Amino acid sequence: MTTHVCLTARALGADAVWVVEKDSALERAVKGVVERFGGPFAVKTGVGWRKAMEAFGGVKVHLTMYGEPLDKALPKIREAAKGGRVMVVVGASKVPGEVYGLADFNVAVASQPHSEVAALAVFLDRLGEGAWARRKFKGGRVAISPSARGKVVVPLGAAEEE
Repeated sequence: MTTHVCLTARALGADAVWVVEKDSALERAVKGVVERFGGPFAVKTGVGWRKAMEAFGGVKVHLTMYGEPLDKALPKIREAAKGGRVMVVVGASKVPGEVYGLADFNVAVASQPHSEVAALAVFLDRLGEGAWARRKFKGGRVAISPSARGKVVVPLGAAEEE
């Protein structure tokens, strides 16, 4: 599931993911995706969540099914961020209660049980107003060419990366 959070974050506009549990295999897997498909994107594991949240200099958004509805929170988040940095916190099974207090916004994408990957995808899409679709990744060896049928993987040369 954590790999899916990382890949979703990368594809939909995030610059990095920080993970509480140290996981070298996850770091290698995500680095491999970035090498093949481009970046920028980084994953760092073994990060203390409390210190990371306390030290973060931007707006902190915690995605939870118990939060304020996304439609109501989104304008306030955009105003608070004013184009600056946003940390999005997603948790697995049991999120420590302290996260709710450290977050600037506790946001519900759906007030029903759902996947953190789905919540992250919907939130990033809505926050960025679909900007992920226009994002250009640099430094990759291959790209996907959209196709109605089949897989079209295009090798990239130096001219295409610039």
